[in-house]
Amino acid sequence: MNTQELLEKLCTAQGVSGMEDGAAQIAAGLLSRYAQVHRDALGNVTGSIPGAGRHILLDAHIDQIGLIVTDIDESGFLRVDHCGGIDPRILGGQDVVVWGREPLKGTVCSTPPHLLRDGDGKQAAGFEDIGIDIGLTREEASRLITRGDRITFDVPPAKLLGTRFSAPAIDDRAGVAAILLALDKCSKHLKNPVTVVFAVQEEVGTRGAATAAYASGAEEAIAVDVSFAMSPGCPERKCAKLGSGVMIGISPTLSASLSDELTTLAERKSIPHTLEIMGGETGTDADVIDVTRGGIRMGLLSIPQRYMHTPVEVVDLRDIESTAELIAAYLTELGGNDHA
Repeated sequence: MNTQELLEKLCTAQGVSGMEDGAAQIAAGLLSRYAQVHRDALGNVTGSIPGAGRHILLDAHIDQIGLIVTDIDESGFLRVDHCGGIDPRILGGQDVVVWGREPLKGTVCSTPPHLLRDGDGKQAAGFEDIGIDIGLTREEASRLITRGDRITFDVPPAKLLGTRFSAPAIDDRAGVAAILLALDKCSKHLKNPVTVVFAVQEEVGTRGAATAAYASGAEEAIAVDVSFAMSPGCPERKCAKLGSGVMIGISPTLSASLSDELTTLAERKSIPHTLEIMGGETGTDADVIDVTRGGIRMGLLSIPQRYMHTPVEVVDLRDIESTAELIAAYLTELGGNDHA
């Protein structure tokens, strides 16, 4: 399975929080090669692999950040709000796709600097001031667009130099790709029961993972997400370098023994890795999975990513592959063992 082709296929599918069907269908088709797949009432993609022993859950979220149409004003401009943590600083002048009755191209309105008043431009416009131009009158737009329709960035994936790759929605389609690559390596050698969840609605409150983990009945879990990679202006102690491998989470909300096992395994297998130290909650699906039912032994693996929550998120494909290698090694060598 080619990592770049897999990630490109996942990242070009539409799946803003609450309307993940496009991305979920692509992911479900890929997952069905290794597991019995279904979607639950919330929309989570769940794959079940039978076995005997300790039940392991693998999680990555399938939804992406985007916008939601709140109104069409008298001049035909769309008024919007955010779905997930979009940074309003990067919106002006962005090309977008409005997922109405048919996909419609649009551009986020941007006031020319020549027309800014004193004090304007010192801070980003609030969502109440943001408009989207689709080139239609209000009457024309109303025939094609409904309040509540979702909007995504219209930015094609780009292969950068070396093993770098840029696209919208790498958060967290990179995690989905890592799990699929891991299954491709080890699915024929699994002994323990494994549930794979590509969760919906992470960007609006880790909602999908909470319900899917409860339904799974798993005893231990590994969540896979992205985290911060070094770039100008980012604090080094909170970031990893692109190409440095999988980030293994260390946090008071994660299982210390599972984090240690993952670290020891990475060292023994010479899998490139760094440690990501957090002082509290991780900001990922792990925060709700571990307190499901009577508690789940929880680990977190992250993929370094630059420019999070923008249309040009950047990863190193080798880091996705290192993450997949560690997941596969854990499933075949350590997962399901008895733990004190």
